[in-house]
Amino acid sequence: MTFRYTLLLLAARVCLGQTPAELSHVPAVRAAMEAARRNEPRTLDLQARLCEIPAPPFQEAVRGQELQRLFQELGLRDVRIDGAGNVIGVRPGKAARPNLVFAAHLDTVFPEGTNVKVTRQGNVLKAPGIGDDCRGLAVMLAVIRALNAGPVETPGTITFVADVGEEGLGDLRGMKSLFFDSLKGQIDKFVSVDGAGLGITHIGVGSHRYKVTFKGPGGHSYGAFGMANPIQAMGRAIARIDALEVPRQPKTTFNVGRVGGGTSVNAIPFEAWMEVDMRSAEPAALQDLDTRFHAAIQQAVAEENARWNNRGPVSASAELVGVRPAGQTAKDSPIVQTAIAVSHAMQIEEALREGSTDSNVPMNLKIPAITISGGGAGAGAHSLNETFDATDSWRGTQRALLLAIALAR
Repeated sequence: MTFRYTLLLLAARVCLGQTPAELSHVPAVRAAMEAARRNEPRTLDLQARLCEIPAPPFQEAVRGQELQRLFQELGLRDVRIDGAGNVIGVRPGKAARPNLVFAAHLDTVFPEGTNVKVTRQGNVLKAPGIGDDCRGLAVMLAVIRALNAGPVETPGTITFVADVGEEGLGDLRGMKSLFFDSLKGQIDKFVSVDGAGLGITHIGVGSHRYKVTFKGPGGHSYGAFGMANPIQAMGRAIARIDALEVPRQPKTTFNVGRVGGGTSVNAIPFEAWMEVDMRSAEPAALQDLDTRFHAAIQQAVAEENARWNNRGPVSASAELVGVRPAGQTAKDSPIVQTAIAVSHAMQIEEALREGSTDSNVPMNLKIPAITISGGGAGAGAHSLNETFDATDSWRGTQRALLLAIALAR
């Protein structure tokens, strides 16, 4: 029996349901895994370089153009940027289907002008966005490079995506565009790589986000004293929201994240606003909180107006600025069980989690989907002091690689 014939038999076993542990011993897969570990320093350098390309909310284009160039350099086919700004590249398998989408997001939470220079001290890299999600982007690129190094030919196709709009008021616009437009009906399985660690997210926490604007006529702080005040009405609303009772299970949360308004310390404001985030993995619990939130706003306005006998009354309007659909992929589903088996094959103790990630969209559509962490250890996500500890980070890269191979069949 020739070596080539042996490889063909091994490939046939992959198609027939080879376990991840068995799969890791296939020569081409083993070579790819070794390449992933060997190239981890290069992956970390790329992680830092990508992090130093600013990608503020709604301004991911420059980083996206670099991903487009790297996709082309790594030999992906049909590399393109869709209408939303997602960068898409295809690594064909023996067949077009199943089509596994393997993604990481381009954007960060940090505004334009943030210093994103990466500093290093030993194994620790520090910069805003270094873990979330420059790690995910670097791991995705490392997976492509390792597949080429094997070389590994998968039974199905893998479509790689660097997507926009995962953070904040981006409202998962990249994923919504992908599933409802660019690749509508073409996605069979979905994996995103997001942040540091070795977790597996299979429950998608939904969210409603509002901008609430309070308005009134305004006036001089002394001469018009006694007039209802939009900021004071907003304060009453915040206090009422803070007093809301929410269930611990399913975990349901609220947060007043930003406030603004007013023109001067000695002027009764004519306008004030706040942005509010509410979350739950259970749609019914989220909707109940949403209803009580609206009631709190109206009660606060009524109290402020009554306090000042409706003199120059204030009003409030709540604009829905973001909806992240809730969903989940069952623990006993094939995609979750495959992810667990891959972790076990690498002697990683799996940690099943819930969270709000790009996977929310396919989960809500009942498309098999999970989000995995990219290895290493992160701290200070969404802060200017975000760090990534690269100790043994290659394990995250290898796990992502083996999972991609195992699912592309």
